[in-house]
Amino acid sequence: MRRFLPYLWPAGRPDLKRRIIGAALLVLLSKVVVLTLPFAYARAVDTMSADADPAVWVAMALVIAYAAGRFANVLFDQLRNIVFNRVGQDAVRELTEDVFARLHRLSLRFHLSRRTGEITRVIERGTKSIGSMLYFLLFNIAPTAIELIVVSVVFWTLFGWELVAATAVTVVSFIWITQRITEWRVKLRKDMNDLDGQAMARAVDSLLNYETVKYFGAEDRERNRYASSAAAYAEAAIKTENSLGLLNIMQASILNLMMGAAMAWTVWGWSQGRLTPGDLVLVNTYLMQLFRPLDLLGWVYRTIRQGLIDMADMFNLMDTAAEVEDTPGAPALVVRRPTVTFEDVSFGYEKDRRILHGLSFEAPAGATVALVGPSGAGKSTIGRLLFRFYDPWEGRICIDGQDIAQVTQASLRKAIGIVPQDSVLFNDTIGYNIAYGRDDPTPEQLRHAAEDASILPFIEALPQGFDTEVGERGLKLSGGEKQRVAIARTLLKDPPILLLDEATSALDSRTEQDILTTLGNISCDRTTIAIAHRLSTIADADVINVMEAGRIVESGSHAALLKRDGLYAEMWNRQLTEDETGEEEDAEAAE
Repeated sequence: MRRFLPYLWPAGRPDLKRRIIGAALLVLLSKVVVLTLPFAYARAVDTMSADADPAVWVAMALVIAYAAGRFANVLFDQLRNIVFNRVGQDAVRELTEDVFARLHRLSLRFHLSRRTGEITRVIERGTKSIGSMLYFLLFNIAPTAIELIVVSVVFWTLFGWELVAATAVTVVSFIWITQRITEWRVKLRKDMNDLDGQAMARAVDSLLNYETVKYFGAEDRERNRYASSAAAYAEAAIKTENSLGLLNIMQASILNLMMGAAMAWTVWGWSQGRLTPGDLVLVNTYLMQLFRPLDLLGWVYRTIRQGLIDMADMFNLMDTAAEVEDTPGAPALVVRRPTVTFEDVSFGYEKDRRILHGLSFEAPAGATVALVGPSGAGKSTIGRLLFRFYDPWEGRICIDGQDIAQVTQASLRKAIGIVPQDSVLFNDTIGYNIAYGRDDPTPEQLRHAAEDASILPFIEALPQGFDTEVGERGLKLSGGEKQRVAIARTLLKDPPILLLDEATSALDSRTEQDILTTLGNISCDRTTIAIAHRLSTIADADVINVMEAGRIVESGSHAALLKRDGLYAEMWNRQLTEDETGEEEDAEAAE
């Protein structure tokens, strides 16, 4: 709660603070009306039961006052909600914005190890619980405590200590049994939430991998996998609902026992001539008003208790340490000559498995440097280190002589553009995905980037042009079209350093050549680091670094490496053989 209070009482927002004070005053006015009503009701009954001629107009006035008071209570409650709604919504909005921003600051390792469905569920439950907790704490628990104190004073003054003691015993017993059963229910509820999160995570994971499910005809397998989680959730939900029934029975037993005893005591006092029929009404009305919020106490307590758990889960998410953070006072990266240097860099994703072993190489400003090698050599890891998704264990990475660990991450990533192997697009329009490369680009800049990426004719041929939806992860576009959108997005960003991470490995030969031509055009006047599996795509690079087991074992131009007759030459000859075999098979299939 201490973590949330700054959002509820925000600094620099006097308008929200005034709303909170106004809502508190309306709560007090509502309680004044509620606590006055029983007296009007009781006096009306006494007036009507008087031995002499009853004062009709007095009784009538008291009844009208009672009805007006009930309306005033509703009016004050609704005005309170109207006044406070903006406070609650603003507090929840600011908190969710902070959570969202924090998630984007967390390291790549965190997002690779967590399921998106589980994270979204934690945030959803945490934010929803805040609204409920605010309402119950401010407008249920606090007013009920005030009412309990006032009722005790009234009972002590009018009826003596016996009724106060009975009320206190009832309230304490009610709270104790509610707390014990609800604690048990909280554990059941937590188990149910865990199973709910598991079921949601499996559903999201399955739907995100829709194509893979179809490729392997695994619809029934996925359904059974989800059904097992859903069945476990259903069993946990049944236990939770049954425990609620037990709680309601116990609460009703305590409250009705007290109500019956209090009214019987009042009737006995009437029989002794000490109390009036109006006193019976007074006691009954006060107890009903007091027990109404108490009757919800189990639900309120469970909601608050569960809300604390949900909020704790969300704050734990916010408290997750970011693996990579800017150093205090870090300056922005200033790139005059975009030279990239790896100096004796060692790194591994796990402490017991080193990927890079003292890696050193340089990509001079304006040059194209290629990184090739067998799978597992550590090529893609270099790209992740360059973007500073991870920090190296040893050594350093410099751009224009500046250690990237000592500059801000935002300025670093602004200086680097990437065309990845798998260009994942947002489920929005082509225009939105291209425009993602820069804040608020003009339509002319958008068209120019699309034209330079050789995708403008394709876009203009579409009925909706730039407003064409690309679908989830860009599935409505072909591989080549997605790559061109990714290239246009990077062109719009206009970075001095370009990283090509196997940008054509998933494309057919014709599309690959078209994309390579486009990439060759955009690499001009930029420092380009090309990570490639197919050696033909980087044969024109200024320097080719051949990696094996996290080390550079050969370095030079294409011709020089072939003359050396080492690992690069072996890989080149193997790919030539594979290409020739593939062409022969295609020719035979055509015949």
